[in-house]
Amino acid sequence: MKPKVIAVLPAYNAEKTLERTVRDIPPGTVDEILLVDDCSKDGTVALGRKLGLTVLVHEKNLGYGGNQKTCYREALRRGADIVVMIHPDYQYDARLTPHLVGLIASDVCDFMLGNRIRTRREALDGGMPVWKYFFNRMLTVLENSWTGQNLGEWHSGLRAYSRKALETVPWELNSDDFVFDQQFLHQAAVLGLRMGDIPVAARYFEEASSINFRRSCVYGFSTLWVMLQVLLHRLGLWKSPLFMPAKPAK
Repeated sequence: MKPKVIAVLPAYNAEKTLERTVRDIPPGTVDEILLVDDCSKDGTVALGRKLGLTVLVHEKNLGYGGNQKTCYREALRRGADIVVMIHPDYQYDARLTPHLVGLIASDVCDFMLGNRIRTRREALDGGMPVWKYFFNRMLTVLENSWTGQNLGEWHSGLRAYSRKALETVPWELNSDDFVFDQQFLHQAAVLGLRMGDIPVAARYFEEASSINFRRSCVYGFSTLWVMLQVLLHRLGLWKSPLFMPAKPAK
């Protein structure tokens, strides 16, 4: 039986790029597109409804991680077998959706990512700041060594999940901020989920969202804290519920 695929778009002020993002999703690839708006100040909500998307609107801003929690909660409630998370700011190439979905549908992976750093030249030519490229590479090498994975990039926002992955990882306990993504990856590694990635172009331009240097530093130190938590958990010094299978919903 064909799996039900839902694309989720965690949105904040994405009016200028939303339509391009949606148009790039190949027809027939997903069964539904769910846009969760985190109190945008522009016309994101109205445009989403005009495009025929399923639109949910937060009553207050919950942050990047908080937005994703609503996305996954609602996608699972709607019966999704595979969930693809696409940033509606056009930073990631939505045309790759069927490839992400295919590796999960074929039971090759439980969790897929887009890798923006196939080569250094490609990433920098795509507009990635040099300092961001450097820290991305440094952390990715460290995290691969820490977990035994071999991902091309640990900091991508283009992701696809099997229902199994979303029901196994206790993401409801995660941060509502940007480190949510890192927590999810390390949780998936600890819990033995099969992760993979495919190359995707780096796109940095004025309308694409990107955290500044200060927030990137906070994100980097938060990532190191997550890694320390993993170590303490593996050594049995601190058994954290973050790295234990999620309890089934009642």
